[in-house]
Amino acid sequence: MVIVTCSAVLGAVPGDAPVRNTKHMLPIEPALQTPAAKEKLGSKIGFYFGDQAHPQVEREIGEWVTNLKTNAFNKSDEEACNRVFLGAMLSLRDRAVKEGGDAVVRIRSYYRKDEVASVTEYECHAGALIKGVALKGMMVTLAR
Repeated sequence: MVIVTCSAVLGAVPGDAPVRNTKHMLPIEPALQTPAAKEKLGSKIGFYFGDQAHPQVEREIGEWVTNLKTNAFNKSDEEACNRVFLGAMLSLRDRAVKEGGDAVVRIRSYYRKDEVASVTEYECHAGALIKGVALKGMMVTLAR
């Protein structure tokens, strides 16, 4: 009986099952307005997406990419995507601080090296258990 049960369970998981990779374009602003984002990101580094207007750049430091994944077990796609988006933003913030910058400009999605520049949305890819966000941005110091 145990052998039959195990066989039945193993047979229910097809080896050639399609892998889910759902592309989501999600709004930036609500993700940045969550209590976790406000608390963790702080206000010392400015973030400017796509071609969003920003103060004049005094010095360009360099461009960096962050590519993060998160375990999405027991979370909706949007919840998990917002969580990994925050992680990607924290990576950009930390790099800006490390390099002596005070802002990250021209932030755009960079999933699988495919650039998507938007002032209002970021790209997230959702698999069955893993969600991923990749961002690219220029670390700068702004003229004051």
